[in-house]
Amino acid sequence: MKDKALAPIITNKNTLSFIPAKESKFFIHFFTIYTRWLLYWRFKAVWVKQEYYPDSQARSVYFMNHTLWWDALLPLYLNHGYFKQKARAMMEEKQMREYKFFSKIGAFSISLNDSRSQIRSLRYALDSMKRPKASLYLFPEGELSPASAYKPKFKDGLSWLYKQCDDVDFVPIVFYTHTFRGSKPELYINIGERITIPNNIPTSDITLHLETIVQQLLIDTCEVAGFTDTGFTKMI
Repeated sequence: MKDKALAPIITNKNTLSFIPAKESKFFIHFFTIYTRWLLYWRFKAVWVKQEYYPDSQARSVYFMNHTLWWDALLPLYLNHGYFKQKARAMMEEKQMREYKFFSKIGAFSISLNDSRSQIRSLRYALDSMKRPKASLYLFPEGELSPASAYKPKFKDGLSWLYKQCDDVDFVPIVFYTHTFRGSKPELYINIGERITIPNNIPTSDITLHLETIVQQLLIDTCEVAGFTDTGFTKMI
């Protein structure tokens, strides 16, 4: 790991408590099946394009656009069907308190309004990535936003992790839906290639590059989704 020096975490009674991941095999199995069932019934079709195939020992960070209610469950579908790693996800603290079962399927909290909480969560994410075959799912926009061709605005945590992590694959994924061919929407999942960015450039430049990658991947998806569907395979 590089650039390890960080300010110590100072806690007090007003600091929001951190919610760690407490994985349960039963909950992961149940919600994986439940998610696939939901996808089958709620979508006319699910299309997937996959450019990244982790090897048996790969550790991966997946960063995604955040435009759908489904975003919280789709990592389960992806990990079970495509990546088969020890998956965790970072989730906003308010949502985790409302849906407490998410900690049992690998989510841990971050408070976007508390800088000390953010440091705690990023350190936890960094420690999680030391596990064999670890993976981490991040929505670096931090909140839901409408799908568009505009460049997304990421928080700095993703680029900070990129600078800290050695021998970890960083992989963009975009989600997109449309109703061009019927009343039920179709879901598109575009899994991009592992990215390579020089580690010695400023964090802000890394963030900009990662934003641009996701923007272009979404544009590429929109150009074919519902028309030619080139490169996508219908999975459900």
